[in-house]
Amino acid sequence: MPQSIPLASTRATATNPRVAVIVPCRDEAATVAKVIADFNQALPEAQVYVCDNNSTDGTADIAREAGAIVYSERLPGKGNVVRRMFSDIEADVYFLVDGDDTYDHSGARRMMQHLQDNSLDMVVGAREATSDMAYRPGHRFGNFLLTGIVSLVFGNHVTDMLSGYRAFSRRFVKSFPALSTGFETETELTIHALELRMPIDEIRLPYENRPEDSSSKLNTYRDGWRILRTILLLAKEEKPLQFFGILFGILALGALVLAGPLIITFIDTGLVPRLPTAVLATGMMLLAFLSLACGVILDTVTRGRRELRRLQYLSIPRFEASAGKTETAQDNSYPPAQSHG
Repeated sequence: MPQSIPLASTRATATNPRVAVIVPCRDEAATVAKVIADFNQALPEAQVYVCDNNSTDGTADIAREAGAIVYSERLPGKGNVVRRMFSDIEADVYFLVDGDDTYDHSGARRMMQHLQDNSLDMVVGAREATSDMAYRPGHRFGNFLLTGIVSLVFGNHVTDMLSGYRAFSRRFVKSFPALSTGFETETELTIHALELRMPIDEIRLPYENRPEDSSSKLNTYRDGWRILRTILLLAKEEKPLQFFGILFGILALGALVLAGPLIITFIDTGLVPRLPTAVLATGMMLLAFLSLACGVILDTVTRGRRELRRLQYLSIPRFEASAGKTETAQDNSYPPAQSHG
């Protein structure tokens, strides 16, 4: 029979927030017990939740024996895990950390304190590799490149966009749409914060090697391409005027390059000698202005969507604001999580 899942704690007060540590896992039997023990030590008031994503090595059983509450998500991909956990778990402060024992658990208290003291919505544990093997040059360059693209499009507020170690406020988690399916979820988390202009920050923390009997699930090229594609799609969705404005510029410039010689010839002779080129240039210019019109229309739609998301975000009280309620009201505002297999 399914059993109900308890919350991180039954009541929250100003000095005793409910803290949830969310650990997505797939085949992390070698490390998950240590990750759970480390966070129980670093944050004894927290409840650790492990979401098993189709593991075949007994990860779920090991996590359960180590004291974690275990969920099971059959849809493959970290993004699907994050969507499930953010939807089902109720807390005031959330941590998201990978189950591979590479992130510094001792920094969790600093991250939580920084989040609360400065009324932030997200604190990223920016990685400082302890060795070359911990953070391979290819991954480092990919992170630098993708973070640079996001900074260029959405604002320069993060230096490690792909870190899997983060702390969140409740209002961030409950306003996050979680549309991605895989490792691109970190990109989506970052852009969500930047687009709604949430207060966020980073703390530099050590990043360790994976244990020898643990293997990475990240495919450098496949997942790198998926992250880049996510950035482009979110740029189109969140910055349509800029996106289609660039397309307008490219098409218009191409049309002018093709039409320039024809215009000069027409002025000199009154003739258009290369009709196909003239038709192509005309078509490209029409497409350019069509792209610009699409950008203007979609920008208006996006502004309306952004306003609705902002209102949804603001409708969720900060922990400090809700902590002053009576304990009964506090309990009623966060209903228990439903049963899970």
